[in-house]
Amino acid sequence: MNEIQVTAEPGKQEFFITRELNAPRELVFKAFTDPNLYVQWLGPRGITMTLVKFEPKTGGMWRYISKDKDGNEFGFHGVNHEVQAPERIIDTFEYEGLPEKGHVALQTARFMELPGGRTKVMIQVVFQSVTDRDGMFQSGAEEGFTQSYERLEELLEKIKRQKEIVAR
Repeated sequence: MNEIQVTAEPGKQEFFITRELNAPRELVFKAFTDPNLYVQWLGPRGITMTLVKFEPKTGGMWRYISKDKDGNEFGFHGVNHEVQAPERIIDTFEYEGLPEKGHVALQTARFMELPGGRTKVMIQVVFQSVTDRDGMFQSGAEEGFTQSYERLEELLEKIKRQKEIVAR
C-alpha cells in the first residue's frame, strides 16, 4: 500500500501532501470531481459528508458539511479557481468553525500519470499565516488526510473491480 507523505517545514505557511494511487489519472481526477464519488472518500472514517454545493469547474463554488458519529457538524467551503481535467485543480478552502472569518487557504492539486496505470497526487496548501497552517495540524488534519487517502484507494480499487466484472 502507498503511504501518504505530508511535508510541513517549520516557519512556512504551506504544506504538501503526496500520495501515489493504483489507478489511472482520469479515474483519480474523477474521484475529485464527481459528487457521487467525492462524498465516499473525503474525510476521516466515521464521518459522513453532505454536499451543499459542488461545482467542479473553473469559477465554481463548493460547500460541504461533515458530520461525526455524535452528530457534530463541521462546514467547509471554497471557490474553484481552475479545474483543468485531468491535470490540476486550484481552489480555496475555508473551515467555517473558526470564530473569526478570513482563514482561507489556497490549494493546488496536481495529478501526474505514472507508468503502470498509476497516479501521483501532489497537493500544495498555502495559508495566510504560519499560525493558520499550524492550527490546521493541531486540529488533527494529518490523520484526516491519511484516512481520506486510504478511503480513496479503497474506492478506486472497488471501481476497478466493478469495471473488470463488467468487461468479462
